[in-house]
Amino acid sequence: MRRMIHQGSILAIALFFAISAISYTWNPTSETALPASKEAAVEASTTNWGLSFPTPGQPSVGNASPTELSKYNAYYLGDSTKKVIYLTFDCGYENGNTAVILDTLKKHQAPAAFFVVGHMIETAPDLIQRMVAEGHIVGNHTYHHPDMSQIAQQAAFQKELDDLAALYQQTTGQELQKFYRPPQGKYNLENLKQAQALGYKTVFWSLAYVDWYADKQPTKEQAFSKLIPRIHDGAIVLLHTTSTTNAAILDELLTKWEEMGYSFAPLTELPEKT
Repeated sequence: MRRMIHQGSILAIALFFAISAISYTWNPTSETALPASKEAAVEASTTNWGLSFPTPGQPSVGNASPTELSKYNAYYLGDSTKKVIYLTFDCGYENGNTAVILDTLKKHQAPAAFFVVGHMIETAPDLIQRMVAEGHIVGNHTYHHPDMSQIAQQAAFQKELDDLAALYQQTTGQELQKFYRPPQGKYNLENLKQAQALGYKTVFWSLAYVDWYADKQPTKEQAFSKLIPRIHDGAIVLLHTTSTTNAAILDELLTKWEEMGYSFAPLTELPEKT
């Protein structure tokens, strides 16, 4: 039987994004102090995913290296030997932008991955079905969007992913592809192992910007100032579907990236080893 998220509507949505905002509070305009050992970042009991951008046009530096993450079937960067971009969107709720984003992706024939929570599937099943029909990946962002780094038991961790996957299958008639993004960007070594044991690829990101505050959206110029100079080969780009700026600029943004020589690839084309 389909589990329904309690429809505390506005309050629930506001809480969802208040919590979500915690995840992306690194300062994308400055170099972040990284641990001396990238292995240590993976081993830490709780880590917020973070990035620094030391060289424009070159891959960002995460707080764990691609090599270390690859041990756990996890990624933040794709194939950095090719001018390819992997587009990903986090979807907490629908506020009128997703259809516009899908229209733009269709225009550019650009595949994307949409990481969804239970609320999104419950309230916008038609958009989920459209994502599938148009060839996009729907990924697992958990059912309730909790801090998964605080869940130690494999059974409890698995339930968050399984419940979302079951709801997706009930809605679309298809099995969810096994790509997982940790809510709030919070993770630890055990989480990476837990997801790997379930057959999931954990997908972080190598480029994002502050686009999630509904009442404080960036201007087009502010968005481009982050997304154009920092794009790089093999970038896994994170955008939010709730952003009106993203919906408005996406056509021009993808055009600019195409003019720079980039093409778009699905997460299924991530390299097996990094």
